[in-house]
Amino acid sequence: MLPTTSVNSRSQGNGVLNPRDAARHTAGAKRYKYLRRLFHFRQMDFEFALWQMLYLFTSPQRVYRNFHYRKQTKDQWARDDPAFLVLLSIWLCVSTVGFGFVLDMGFFETIKLLLWVVFIDCVGVGLLIATLMWFISNKYLVKQQNRDYDVEWGYAFDVHLNAFYPLLVILHFIQLFFINYVIISDSVIGYFVGNTLWLIAIGYYIYVTFLGYSALPFLKNTAILLYPFALLIMLYLISLACGWNFTKMLCSFYKYRVK
Repeated sequence: MLPTTSVNSRSQGNGVLNPRDAARHTAGAKRYKYLRRLFHFRQMDFEFALWQMLYLFTSPQRVYRNFHYRKQTKDQWARDDPAFLVLLSIWLCVSTVGFGFVLDMGFFETIKLLLWVVFIDCVGVGLLIATLMWFISNKYLVKQQNRDYDVEWGYAFDVHLNAFYPLLVILHFIQLFFINYVIISDSVIGYFVGNTLWLIAIGYYIYVTFLGYSALPFLKNTAILLYPFALLIMLYLISLACGWNFTKMLCSFYKYRVK
C-alpha cells in the first residue's frame, strides 16, 4: 500500500496551513534556510546559477519563468539557493581587482576599493533599492490588497541582483578594455564610448528590474517601471552635449575614496 498524506496534515479544513507547516513558510524560516546553505557549497547548484547569469544577457524572461516554477514547487518567489550570490561575489571581486589594476592602484588601495564596491555599491545600494521597490510594489502595484498577495522582500533583492549582474559585467569588465586608451582620453570618442556603455548598463538594469516585477501575476501597472528610460536617455544626450565623461568621474571618485 502506498503511503498517503491526510489533507489535515497540511491544512486545517479551510486550506490554511497548520501551525507546523506555516512556521516553515515564514520569512524568518526561509531566511535561516538560505543563510545556512551559504556554508554548504555541495548543496548549491552552481551550474544552474551560471545558466541564469548567461540568460540574464540573452533571454532574461527565461530566468523569471524559473521563478514561477519555484513558486509552484516551493511556495516562494525568492531564491532558496545562494549559489547565484556566491558567483556574483566572485565576479565582483575579480572585476574590482581588474579595475584597481587598470587604475594603477596599490594592493591596499585595491582592497579598500573592493570593500567599497562590495558593501556600498552592491550590498548597501541593493538593500536600499530592494526595500524601496518592495514598499512601492506592495503599496501601489498589488491588484488586491490581501496578505496572500504580496511581494517578498527576498524576491525584491533577487531582482536587484539579477539586474545588477549585467551592469557589473558591462561597467566593471567590458569597460576595462577601453578605459586607459579610449574612454578617459579628452576626446569626443572617449566620453561617447564611456557614456554609451553607461547607457546600456543602466538601461539593462531598468529593463531586467521591470521584467522581474511584471513576472508577478498579482501586480498591476508595472510598465511605470520603464519610465526612468526617458530620464536616462535625456541625461545621456545632455552628457554628450556638455562633454561629461561619467567613467572619468567614476575613476576620480574611486581614487578619492581609497586615499
